[in-house]
Amino acid sequence: MKKGKSFEDIACEYLTNLGYRILHRNFYCRGGEIDIIALDGDVLVFVEVKGTTTKLNPAERINYKKLQRIYKCAEEFLSKAPAQECRVDAILVEGGRIVHLKNISL
Repeated sequence: MKKGKSFEDIACEYLTNLGYRILHRNFYCRGGEIDIIALDGDVLVFVEVKGTTTKLNPAERINYKKLQRIYKCAEEFLSKAPAQECRVDAILVEGGRIVHLKNISL
């Protein structure tokens, strides 16, 4: 199993335990990918997952360019879905610790 998929599995389990409903995993679009698309109540959430098994900080890998790609994919997804409130979150997996950053923006 690839490390990225393992971190995404951890993030999905975490979100499910919080009551989120997972709609899609690995949504691909022109120019990018969204790791997880979920519902938090009535809010559509686009989730970027980053993890590490080393001392590197996974948050450092979510940069402006990465956020631009996520927003572009989110726009593509929303063009095919009914309009609703949405946000972009990041889940950072560091060893046994999970950090959930809500409503991150450019």
